[in-house]
Amino acid sequence: MKVLGVIPSRYASSRFPGKSLADVCGKSMIRRVYEQALKSKMLDQVVVATDDDRILNHVKEFGGDVLMTDQQHPNGTARCEEVLRKLEEEGHSFDVVVNIQGDEPFIQPEQIEKVIVPFRDNRVQISSLAAEIKNQETLFNPNEVKVVMNDNGFALYFSRHPIPYIRDAKEADWLKLFSFYKHLGLYAFRSDVLKKIVQLIPSQLEQAENLEQLRWLEKGYGIHMSLTDYEAQGIDTPEDLAKLINNACE
Repeated sequence: MKVLGVIPSRYASSRFPGKSLADVCGKSMIRRVYEQALKSKMLDQVVVATDDDRILNHVKEFGGDVLMTDQQHPNGTARCEEVLRKLEEEGHSFDVVVNIQGDEPFIQPEQIEKVIVPFRDNRVQISSLAAEIKNQETLFNPNEVKVVMNDNGFALYFSRHPIPYIRDAKEADWLKLFSFYKHLGLYAFRSDVLKKIVQLIPSQLEQAENLEQLRWLEKGYGIHMSLTDYEAQGIDTPEDLAKLINNACE
């Protein structure tokens, strides 16, 4: 099984422009993500997918593999699919593509491998991660996506609202009564599935919750969820970066 790791990296960001090039303990954020991904023994190739010359040139400077992609992509999934197509045009072939978040500078290679291993089962089309929620703040934060799964580990639904709703119980007691799970935004796809899902039009559920993965579920694609105890910290704002540096850089 040949596996391609793609790190989508845009320069434009409403909350943190140029964050891919921000300094994280002496190295750029995108370089840290790239170097962490290279530590995974299950990735055959790692490529940064960008739409900006500044990121392109920076990755080339530190010796990374990078491709320029279309500026009009609606999301990282589409950017990953373009990289796959370009590499296939060059004669390369991959069975699985991993979409690695470009704003998690300390992502662990074990996390990447956790989304690859399930593809040993031919039934798995898409793979992702979930972690048990331990506090009320995360449970009721609409920016933290929740997921419920069936007995075989496949996602039933994703929501910004806590799911399930615990009837006849105070919200303060919900975590005592049920195990809730947070979705972590690391995805892997079979190559043929990736090519198909980028052709799908946005669905009503997706638009209601603003969650791309609901489009895939609505169209019948299964998403296998692996559980993890580790959560890489994503960077959305300069404040997030400052907090990370205070905790990680010594």
